[in-house]
Amino acid sequence: MADGFIAGFEPPALSVIICTHARPAYLEACLEGLSRQQGVRLLRDTHALIGDPCPDPPSALPALEVVVVDSASPHAAQASIARLAAASGARLVRTSTPGLSLARNLGLKAASAAWTAWLDDDAVPEPDWAQRLLAAIETLPDEAVAIGGRILPEWEAPLPAWWPDSLRGVLTIVEWDGQGEATGGAALPGGAAIYGANMAFRRDALRAVGGFPEDLGRVGDRLLSGEEEEVLMRLESRGGRVFYDGSVTVRHSIQAGRLRPAWLVSRLHWQGATDALRDRRRGWPKRAPGAAAKLVVQAPLLAWPSRSATLVRARCGAAYNLGYLRGTLSGRQDT
Repeated sequence: MADGFIAGFEPPALSVIICTHARPAYLEACLEGLSRQQGVRLLRDTHALIGDPCPDPPSALPALEVVVVDSASPHAAQASIARLAAASGARLVRTSTPGLSLARNLGLKAASAAWTAWLDDDAVPEPDWAQRLLAAIETLPDEAVAIGGRILPEWEAPLPAWWPDSLRGVLTIVEWDGQGEATGGAALPGGAAIYGANMAFRRDALRAVGGFPEDLGRVGDRLLSGEEEEVLMRLESRGGRVFYDGSVTVRHSIQAGRLRPAWLVSRLHWQGATDALRDRRRGWPKRAPGAAAKLVVQAPLLAWPSRSATLVRARCGAAYNLGYLRGTLSGRQDT
């Protein structure tokens, strides 16, 4: 028996991992999207099959294993998440320690399939998402270790007119519908990139680089990021290749609370901290002197009223530089 499967039963074609924290309503929509997938079948919790006289019957359709990781949700949300996972047949993994990267690594440990697909809890896959992802994986070369897909916005409120076009990407929006290789940071059209709301990794390759770095990634209200880019860099350093396929599509909810000047400025502050922490891995953060010099001029912008949309692009630049300096001089716990 390997990875919790009964001898004689074929392992799933894909492990789908969803990490969630206290958002059962979004999780329910995500799981419903998985239940509507075409051309595949969803396995019940494979660990529950041990000793079960009536496991899922053989089928010609490829099987999806779904793993829900509850990342330190409070008690009331825990109960709702557990009910949703049980109703969908997903395996539930729970941790009392917060942190997105930690939760992802627990999901990776639980995965049984050769490829692991990752969805944010507020992303809903299109009905052909799994079918197209599996088809794309079939065409990848042996060196392929990762593939990302399209992430279309599901607006919970209109995008404000003041929002800078150059900063749409911080809302995790990827609209290019083409295909390409992104190895080595190769530029893809339309700002396409590999984001955690819709990505897949070869399981053993991801495990071999230690999974997701737990000093990066979101913890509670701290909007640190960069763990996906760090993983891709590690994989590429070992000869792995990274691809993008825009036919593999999810719809990502953009919460109204994010469409405020204060959230955007905060998001750029944390991006600066993230970039500094990543640079620290490779030595002294090289952008620190420039960030400090710019802040001498930008300092008054940091005192601007948080609700104001005036000069928001310039304020984001100041917040980024401040975050970079804080990330340079502080450990993660102090950032």
